[in-house]
Amino acid sequence: MQPYFNKVTQAGYDKIAAEIEAVKKERPGRIKALSAARALGDLSENAEYSAAKRDLRHLESRLRYLEKQLRYAQVYEPADNAVIEIGKSVTLQFEDDQSEETFELVGNPEADIEHNKISLSSPIGQALLNHTVNDIVTISSPNGSYQVKILNVKKS
Repeated sequence: MQPYFNKVTQAGYDKIAAEIEAVKKERPGRIKALSAARALGDLSENAEYSAAKRDLRHLESRLRYLEKQLRYAQVYEPADNAVIEIGKSVTLQFEDDQSEETFELVGNPEADIEHNKISLSSPIGQALLNHTVNDIVTISSPNGSYQVKILNVKKS
């Protein structure tokens, strides 16, 4: 069975790699805190030891998660055309209220709605994929369906 690779932008790949390095730098401090808490004595009633152990476990878990994300990431370079794909910014006009919004289509690990980065697998990402300027697309979301017109597509 072939492994499944997540498409990500170069910026998304670099962000994951940077977070891995930051977590690795934090690790020795957490190990030192655990050792110091262990030295305090009775482990069954040592809240500092339990907290330090839990913090180290969370850090190790986050590191394993990020390394797996990076291992199965495939950097995708978008074509220089007006077809919507990962790594492109899309300006949309919502047909119901004529408001405009610009989104960047990114891979799953780098989605961040606060920064208008939508995932390739989100309802809007799936609906927009492979469309181009002036297309009117119907997006089916959990809250109902709506239409958008694609005003602009550019490489991010």
